[in-house]
Amino acid sequence: MKYTLQDEGTDFTQHGEYRRGSSYTNDAYIHETEFNDVYRSSQSPDFGIKNDKGQKSLEEVMAKQRKLKDSKKGKKKKKKSKKKKKKEERMKIEQVPFFKLFTYAGSTDVLLMVVGTFGAMVHGAAFPFMMTVFGQMIDTFINYSVCTQETNGTCTEAEINATYEAQGIDPANLSDAERLEPIDVEGELEVFSYYYVFIACVVIICGYLQVGNWVLASTRQTRKIRELFFRSIMKQEIGWFDVHHMGELNTRMNDDVNKISDAIADKFSVFIQRITTFVGGIVVGFINGWQLTLVIMAISPLLGIGAALMGRFVANMTSKELKAYAAAGGVAEEVLSSIRTVAAFGGEHREVERYGVKLEAAEKQGIKKGMTQGFFTGYMWCLIFLSYALAFWYGSSLVHDPNIDFSPGRLMTVFFAVLVGAINLGQAAPNLEAFSVGRSAAALVFQIIERESKIDPFSTSGHVLEHVVGDIEFHDVGFSYPSRDDQQILEDLRITFKAGETTAVVGPSGMGKSTILQLAQRFYDPDKGVVTLDGHDLRTLNTQWLRQLIGVVQQEPSLFATSIEENIKFGRDGVSDADVIQAAKAANAYNFIMDLPDKFKTDVGTGGGHLSGGQKQRIAIARALLRNPKILLLDQACSALDMTSEAMVLHELDKVRRGRTTVIVAHRLSTIRDADVIVGIEHGKAVERGTHDELMKNNGVYFTLVTLQTTKAKKKGGEEGGSSDEGSDSENRDEKGEFLENGPEVALEHVTDFAHSHRRSLRRSLRKRATSQISGTDMTPMGITTPNPPKKFKRKKSDSDSDSSDSDDSSSDEEEEEEIEPAALSRIMKLNATEWPYILGGTIGSAVNGAIQPVFAILFSGLLGVFSLPTIEEQQKGVNFYALLFVGIAIISFFTYFLQNYMFAKSGEILTRRVRKMGFEAMLRQDIGWYDDHRNNPGALSARLATDAAMVKGATGGQIGIIVSAMASIGSALIIAFYFGWMLAFVVVAFLPLIVMSGLIQARLMTGSARRDKESLEEASKVVSEAIESIRTVASLNKELYFTEQYNTVLEGPYKEGKYNAMVYGITFGIANSIIFFAYAASFRFGGYLVAIGEMEFQYVFRVFSAIVFGGTALGRASNYAPDYAKAKTSAARIFKLLDRIPPIDSYSPDGDQWSNFCGDIVFKDCLFTYPTRPDITVLRGLNVSIKPGQTLALVGQSGCGKSTSVQLLERFYDPDEGQVFVDGHDTKQTNVSFLRSKIGIVSQEPVLFGGSVRDNIVYGDNSRIVPEEDVERAAKLANMHEFILALKDGYETSVGDKGDQLSRGQKQRVAIARALVRNPRILLLDEATSALDTESEQIVQEALDRAREGRTCVVIAHRLSTIRNADKIAVISQGQVIEQGTHEELMDLEAAYYKLITTNASLS
Repeated sequence: MKYTLQDEGTDFTQHGEYRRGSSYTNDAYIHETEFNDVYRSSQSPDFGIKNDKGQKSLEEVMAKQRKLKDSKKGKKKKKKSKKKKKKEERMKIEQVPFFKLFTYAGSTDVLLMVVGTFGAMVHGAAFPFMMTVFGQMIDTFINYSVCTQETNGTCTEAEINATYEAQGIDPANLSDAERLEPIDVEGELEVFSYYYVFIACVVIICGYLQVGNWVLASTRQTRKIRELFFRSIMKQEIGWFDVHHMGELNTRMNDDVNKISDAIADKFSVFIQRITTFVGGIVVGFINGWQLTLVIMAISPLLGIGAALMGRFVANMTSKELKAYAAAGGVAEEVLSSIRTVAAFGGEHREVERYGVKLEAAEKQGIKKGMTQGFFTGYMWCLIFLSYALAFWYGSSLVHDPNIDFSPGRLMTVFFAVLVGAINLGQAAPNLEAFSVGRSAAALVFQIIERESKIDPFSTSGHVLEHVVGDIEFHDVGFSYPSRDDQQILEDLRITFKAGETTAVVGPSGMGKSTILQLAQRFYDPDKGVVTLDGHDLRTLNTQWLRQLIGVVQQEPSLFATSIEENIKFGRDGVSDADVIQAAKAANAYNFIMDLPDKFKTDVGTGGGHLSGGQKQRIAIARALLRNPKILLLDQACSALDMTSEAMVLHELDKVRRGRTTVIVAHRLSTIRDADVIVGIEHGKAVERGTHDELMKNNGVYFTLVTLQTTKAKKKGGEEGGSSDEGSDSENRDEKGEFLENGPEVALEHVTDFAHSHRRSLRRSLRKRATSQISGTDMTPMGITTPNPPKKFKRKKSDSDSDSSDSDDSSSDEEEEEEIEPAALSRIMKLNATEWPYILGGTIGSAVNGAIQPVFAILFSGLLGVFSLPTIEEQQKGVNFYALLFVGIAIISFFTYFLQNYMFAKSGEILTRRVRKMGFEAMLRQDIGWYDDHRNNPGALSARLATDAAMVKGATGGQIGIIVSAMASIGSALIIAFYFGWMLAFVVVAFLPLIVMSGLIQARLMTGSARRDKESLEEASKVVSEAIESIRTVASLNKELYFTEQYNTVLEGPYKEGKYNAMVYGITFGIANSIIFFAYAASFRFGGYLVAIGEMEFQYVFRVFSAIVFGGTALGRASNYAPDYAKAKTSAARIFKLLDRIPPIDSYSPDGDQWSNFCGDIVFKDCLFTYPTRPDITVLRGLNVSIKPGQTLALVGQSGCGKSTSVQLLERFYDPDEGQVFVDGHDTKQTNVSFLRSKIGIVSQEPVLFGGSVRDNIVYGDNSRIVPEEDVERAAKLANMHEFILALKDGYETSVGDKGDQLSRGQKQRVAIARALVRNPRILLLDEATSALDTESEQIVQEALDRAREGRTCVVIAHRLSTIRNADKIAVISQGQVIEQGTHEELMDLEAAYYKLITTNASLS
């Protein structure tokens, strides 16, 4: 946005020159002013701006605008929370309109669905058409039966004439209805058989068109939805991610999109088929007997009301269930991505319970849903059977009415047409659940897809300046984070970053320094005020273009799971290898990269986990330098570098920042003292501005920070200062002013020039679960290297396979997983054993429901026999009897269907919760080495929980009911069939294997596709997790489109598999559904023959055939669930494989030594160690070091020397390959894991916090007890956090956000310190525990830690000399061995490795 005067057409620069650029009227302000022509004077206390033309100043303009805004702000803020709650309530029950599920269907998809719908409708019409043929066939049989009774023969014309002659009847005097006609029953049945064969062929073709096209269309649309969903996530502003957790988004991506796919795939085509059958049945009914059809249809409104109510209730419950599962997925993602912190603090059982609580909410909704479905399903089947009773009773009166031409065949045609239609309507009802679930899932997914980002990186709108100077200005900026809108971060901030100058921003932690950098990148827009670039409001500039101008290096840099070369090339597109090498050299990264076996092709691992902190930071700096940015933002950019690297990097940065706008946020005063301008930030305002010398005279914020750190340096570092520059240092000690002028650089150099690389390994190893390879892969100039073959961005199966060379075990695991066999149903059922009363009740209900269909065959055939009785009275009596039997079946059906649905829903939901919880518990049980496998990253594991555990329900729950019902149906059918006609039964039964075989083929196909789809989608989940977890880095590098394209590439595999499966599934579906018609043809052809030769009565033909057909239909319905069943068994096998794995280091095991007088005496004896994934690299090579109880040991050495590995062995994240680690004389291999870890407290440099309150995170330090409130407050006070917490709106109940992102870096660190202290550990591990704190807080916290170390065994890894010089023992480690140890004075007197490290920063190699 360019600010100009409306009455001035001139555009001034600060130098008074004209500049080309488009004027822009800012709608956000009532008045407009030219402020680009005046540079704010750094000497002015209020940084005021006055317009040379005498116009209103910017401050006056914005003050007036603020008054207008503030008058509305109060009202808006009051309504905000209420609106948010109402929105959340709406989301709970919101569903998209059904046809909106197809919003993302293209023209090809529409064509596929139209063809598929045509196939489904023709397939659906086949049954009503068959009923017409069936009715004619019944009339043929009845007429033949009556004829044979009259003639006592075979109903030939000769026999009929002989009968008339014997009875003295003249045929000419008989009406057409009374006259007997000769019937060739065998010939007639042959014709009907041809009809059935024709229908079967049509069904094969239409079945393929129906399912094949719909599944293919679904596959295409699902792919598009996934692509759009991820693209929409990638385009959202950073503030959106503050309130949407990664785990929830990943669950939506996997679980919810799958639900949408289910709703628009073959289940919808089957629904169309069922509805067509229902409608066709009604049409056939009206054609053949409208009176009877109307009577039966009178009950339809009641059915419709029941279906509508069921859909509404199920939708509501499904929405709540989905939300509960999403919350559980968020917990799983959070915990699995922080597994080392969980393990270190023994939080496994706590997290399992927290996960279980989330699952319980979903379980309750699932049970309620089952109960609701049971009630309405029973209700509808009860109505259907009552309608049958009514139909036969009323239909018989129509047959007996002489005024109506209504034969028994027509009665059966109408009855069966409506019957089949009603049955299909009932069978279509379960699909309504899939539609409701899909609509609920789509409401959440489509809402994200359709959401317009407030800051869209994909947008092409916005100005692109032809010439960029680089002036950044904050004008009265006010800002609060979207997730903490009640906490003001910046307030009326006025600050200018001039082009070509280096501006350092200093101040206490949590005062808004990093927020300023985020606003400059337009991660957020200010709540009030404006941020400008060269006078243009950032909101009017193109976001992508703006971020291309900016290079960023963060304190906690994010790298992506690809090669070092690719990570550096992320800085800028189209760069050469020479450019990459030059950038690496400039960042002092070239040497360590070339020491790696694969050089620049070395894979950095998930999150850069294969590298140390310093190495990661240097690659991030190289990435930023390669970007050649106009604006350079450095947020603690050199905090993880040793002095040599820092000096080289700063030298390069000094060169590259010439002519650039550079903003530095740092605590290290040596980094910022030479800045052109230093700005002091306090309480979200710029309180002072000037050079180092000017600010030292102001006695303000900067002076306080310098004085505190300098005073500390004088006390603890002055003595060592003499070792390198004793003369000059002592000369400065007498004059305070002179010391303050020169002291920070000199004193702090000695404080910080102790090997900064010491922090590298442990802080990563104890922060993220994906980094157990750290020391094994910390590649340093010391010669420790690791082979890691070049790997592309882990997007394709072939690419990921290349990584299998890391380990033979890894490759064998890969093969084992690919060849996994589906789990046995018996073992799945054992998981459900405790719910046997529910399973028994559901089984009884299912068995009765299954047996009802064959029993119906007895009633049906009995009715046919009634119409062949000699008198109308006998016929009516028989009809009344069978109608009453139908009433009885109706009542039984209501209770048994309710019993089946409710009982299996209860057992199924309990099993789903149990399996999810067991799977999660088994994951947390695994040793850290298991997480080293790239397949076991947080995204893939979360997806596995969301999909596998849910799919197991496909082999239990309602599916058991379907199987039991089918078995009961076919069992009772076979008994009936063989009892009443064994010859015909053999013919009919011959078709059953074909039906079963077809179902098995589908199951086998879907088993394979289930496995392949899962693997491909797990790869997609990795892309999603990585992109969302590092979203700020992705945004700053403008790599949203890159990740979107990578995600789309990964989806190519499942898409191709889906197309193939659609074709095969369509063919098998068509064949499976056609077999029943071939069975009709063969059975009635043979049945006609048996009737013709007198071997069977015609009603027994129908009885045998109907019993087996109804039973076979039930079996066919069960085979339709073959895909769910197959996927369930495959998913169960994966879960069982996880449950069966006994980790070598089992934190759940009660075995192992435990003792009461724990002292903390630690001994490493001849320890050799290699990481499981890198067995060819020996990290520890005979480590020997000991620590006496109550002593402090400082570990010193270059990155990769084995410091972090030593601590990981102490925590028993791993066990040594050879040698032993002793604690109080007990071998740690024989020590109880949880007991040992409970005695250890850890404070790492990059702490991991969990979503929840501040109190929750502090209490997390001790999971063995209920921590009293006074202990929490005591720990917070020791960490200098208590007063800050009380100042928050909700005090200790204040949410820290996802992974603590609502707290500043220093605030997170202090919470982590309080967390470690609350458990009162006997062994304390400190890894740069105060590095992220401002000077004042650091001094207080360091004193607290010094007190906490008293009486405890303490292991310190730090680069600050003041931190480790007073240690009881300092051990210098090189290449996995202790090369010297002793006190600081002893090692300095040796003038060996430690002395060289302190004085010259030389390499220890």
